[in-house]
Amino acid sequence: MKRPLQALLLLLSGLGLLHATLLTDHYLRYVKEGMRPLLIASGALLLVLGAAEAWSLWRPRGTGEQESHDDDHDHDHGQDQGDAHGHDHSTPPRVAWLLLLPALSLLFYAPPAIGAYTASREAPKAVTVTEQADFDPLPTTSPLPMTLTDFTRRVQQDRDRAIDGRTVQLTGFVTPDKTGDDGNADWYLTRTIFSCCAADAQFVKVRVHGTPPPPDDTWVTLTGTWHPTGTLGTSSADAALDAHSIKKITRPSNGYTDALPLTTP
Repeated sequence: MKRPLQALLLLLSGLGLLHATLLTDHYLRYVKEGMRPLLIASGALLLVLGAAEAWSLWRPRGTGEQESHDDDHDHDHGQDQGDAHGHDHSTPPRVAWLLLLPALSLLFYAPPAIGAYTASREAPKAVTVTEQADFDPLPTTSPLPMTLTDFTRRVQQDRDRAIDGRTVQLTGFVTPDKTGDDGNADWYLTRTIFSCCAADAQFVKVRVHGTPPPPDDTWVTLTGTWHPTGTLGTSSADAALDAHSIKKITRPSNGYTDALPLTTP
């Protein structure tokens, strides 16, 4: 690959990483929040390397005689390469320019976040809820804000059935039910969880009854009560909600974790 193209790729990649981490939160679509300092450092390093490469190309060269000698040497070397292999390798393949596309995308086009399209093709319990023997008493707040994981754990593991009859408040994005074949309008409230990055994304879902689904990927806050299916406090209980109210919201700033909503961007 020609050195000018190498310098351009380094500069664009560095700018793209810094744009995704410092000016926007697009990096959260690909990695966990804890990776931000490393991405910033990587972007800065790429900028330095790209600037150094560009400076080495544009700095004043030696005498005209030396340049002429170097050009003649490079030309002869290129001819030798072409003669030895039957074709000329002195210029990069055109396909190398395609490497510019991912660098440019970091700056001008952020691929959409993992959402309903992927989540609808995963099992409702893609995230394994860890076993918990003892549960603290639930606060008396009503409606009670909960994460989808906490709600699922209470429904399937709390032998005291403290969640029974309680009005809870859950937040997530709308995912259609692609696995059902009964023709009903049930759907899932979903949160995405990154263990490290988008490649290992998992989903925690709560089935919603009693209200038509908003458009896919819409972020909503629901209030409702547990939908009786199975035996509450055991693994036979379904993580499901009878919705009493629904409110559309903008995506929270911590939208790629299963946590109570923070401020919206």
